[in-house]
Amino acid sequence: MSAPDTAAPPANPAPNGPAAPPADPNAQPQQGQAAQAEEQDEAAEEQDRPQDAWSSRRELADHAPPALRIGSGAGFGGALVTGDQHGVSGGRVAGDVIMGSKTEIWQLGPPAPHASGEVPAATLERLAESFVADEEAFGALAERLRKKRVLVVRGAAFTGRRTAALMLLRRAGATSVRSLLRDRPPAELAAQLDAEQQRAEQGRAEDAAAAGPVGYVLCDLMADRTRPLREPHLLAVRDRLAAHDGYLVVTVGPTAVLEEVDPAGWQPPSVAEVLTAHLAAHLRATAPDPAACEEYTGRESARLLALPAVTAFLARDHQLREAAAFAPALARHAAGGLPADELDAFSLGALESQVREWFEEDEAALPLRDKAFLISLAAFDGGPYALTAELSDRLYAELLRTQRPHAPADVPVFGTHIGKRLQLARAERRQAEEATEWGPVRQWVAAFRDDRAALVLLRELWTGHPSARPALVRWLRALAEDGRPLVRTRAAATTAVLAHADLPSAMALLIEEWAASPRYRHRMVAASSLALAHFVGAPNVPRVLDGWSQGEDRPMRWVAIRTHALIGPERPARTLRVLRTVVRKEYEESRREDPPAPLDEVMVEELAGAVELLLLSEARETVLGELLASYEVDRPARDLTLAGFLRACGRGAEPRTDPESGLGPAPAEEEGPDGEHPQGWPLVLDWYREAAAGEATAWVAHGLTRLWRAALGDSLHSRDALEVLRLWVLAAAHRQDVEWALAALLPALVAEPEDALRLAHLLRTMPGEDGAPPPPVAARLLTVVPATGHPVPQPR
Repeated sequence: MSAPDTAAPPANPAPNGPAAPPADPNAQPQQGQAAQAEEQDEAAEEQDRPQDAWSSRRELADHAPPALRIGSGAGFGGALVTGDQHGVSGGRVAGDVIMGSKTEIWQLGPPAPHASGEVPAATLERLAESFVADEEAFGALAERLRKKRVLVVRGAAFTGRRTAALMLLRRAGATSVRSLLRDRPPAELAAQLDAEQQRAEQGRAEDAAAAGPVGYVLCDLMADRTRPLREPHLLAVRDRLAAHDGYLVVTVGPTAVLEEVDPAGWQPPSVAEVLTAHLAAHLRATAPDPAACEEYTGRESARLLALPAVTAFLARDHQLREAAAFAPALARHAAGGLPADELDAFSLGALESQVREWFEEDEAALPLRDKAFLISLAAFDGGPYALTAELSDRLYAELLRTQRPHAPADVPVFGTHIGKRLQLARAERRQAEEATEWGPVRQWVAAFRDDRAALVLLRELWTGHPSARPALVRWLRALAEDGRPLVRTRAAATTAVLAHADLPSAMALLIEEWAASPRYRHRMVAASSLALAHFVGAPNVPRVLDGWSQGEDRPMRWVAIRTHALIGPERPARTLRVLRTVVRKEYEESRREDPPAPLDEVMVEELAGAVELLLLSEARETVLGELLASYEVDRPARDLTLAGFLRACGRGAEPRTDPESGLGPAPAEEEGPDGEHPQGWPLVLDWYREAAAGEATAWVAHGLTRLWRAALGDSLHSRDALEVLRLWVLAAAHRQDVEWALAALLPALVAEPEDALRLAHLLRTMPGEDGAPPPPVAARLLTVVPATGHPVPQPR
């Protein structure tokens, strides 16, 4: 469960928590609206508070997209997208590398017809060699075509509809096939067919061998609400076909408008079946021995289909046209004409081609609203569908503002059905648990079927379509203001991908503005963006943080500290050196005033929170060793170490309430938010237990004891140390294993008589829960505290 966000809540939140959508940016403000907005901004700034580093890291772990999630091992590496080559800044690139203007055309499958004319017989023969379909279903469609002369086939784009239509005409007995224009109104279909039949009859008169039924194919008929395909249109066509012994197959997409027309649903074969069929056709054409063609084809096909590149290709969500294009590449590889690394890169190249196709501007281009949905889905990949759709309409309004700056943003209230939207985006919807401030909830989430698609799409958008940047920047700034942690985290994750693609632009347009903001909510998004950008391989992030840490801009210094806390576990020694430098700078700036000014409490808390996060990370032993070696150097280093150590000790020991009653402690068996420790199990105390039992490095127990004794004996930190021990005792009241660990620790904390007196006083006088007397466990623990001090071995 994500920790509650302490930032200011949005004004007028919706019932489920999100901030209300922003007003139309092009609308003129009414009287009093500007003053009301200013008052709301002032109220939000008054309530603005920094969220602690631990909660920030939990939000990144809970809400970042899977490809950028901490510890997922996915994401970019150099120029790699989840392990695949993407660009030329990293990895190994084979073939031509052209920097600058370059136009690449990927011919994936047969092109759609753009003019009327006869389909060459050679084309039909080639398609027949590699055509694959369910024989029973396909035979039923062919029989239906023979009886009714005209057949409407409905199916999704790029599922082999055109090839199926041509093969249906061939199966029905057509000796030649003519392709009809698709952009004519359905009402003109009969007249168009008359003209084609006249041409066909003229051709037959010239060529007697061409006698026989004529087939007609009309691919992707443009039938919408203004010109639907109606039953009378087909009846008129059927009469003409019967008179001239012809057949017609019309293919339409899922959104085509049909009235009283019963279309046949097209069920495409699998990608593996198409790849196998096309590969076999290519191998037969290149078989060295025609007499043993089938044996060679079967053996070589089995070998090639078992290659890792083919297995990886089939594991992705590829279209049939991409499988058809992959087959000749695979055949060239078998003949030694295509290197293995280029074969491996084919899958990613096909995905990039699809993304570029989505953003093209031509007669078949996607509507702007669908493009906005694709971008929103890339930002919220794997997130709730309703949220993705809601925020995609906000982006659509921003894109309209860029495209038509003087016109109002007209966002339709109702749009395309969810299934059609996701089909267009090559995405899927499923139920999954989402972490919220109130615990996990099940929601319908939407995600690309190819886990690389979101990263590739955002990179293409940012670097290939700079005209979209103003709208995207405005949208991300609005997301950073949102009251929902998921939305703000995805804004940061999206910015991180943009920073990986173009760091200077992302810094100038987004991150630096957030980092310099007086509002902590903006600064937290900046820190999360930089941390995620560093995780996915964006260059020079540590250099940026080091500069901000030493700079005079205090908001940016705060962002640098928070980011250091988030990325520190991978470079703990360097991070601690930076933290010590910053805390000394804080002390020096305080002493410059006359009289000395108090320390900036927020900055000091942030520094301590960074140490806490490091101590609770996978690099905890390295961090503990660094702290033990440096905390006695000077007062700033000592305060930083002890404050961060005590914060870490308090993590996991916070009192929790029974979820049913809302009162009293949570049940001991309930799992904590990290999924590793039960609630009420202090994380540092568990670490001490492991070390004392020999389950961790031996010196760790002595090191933790040494810091505890330093905190208890320091006048500035003694009160906080005793409060943490009180929380540990309260946790021990509900868990016997915590009591045993605490009983092992307390005697080690006594080195002087004063230590024993301090602990005994705490156990005798500490208040229980809700002001009750000390729990019985306090009396039991008092028996293990020695009356006099004894020396404790120091860590080596």
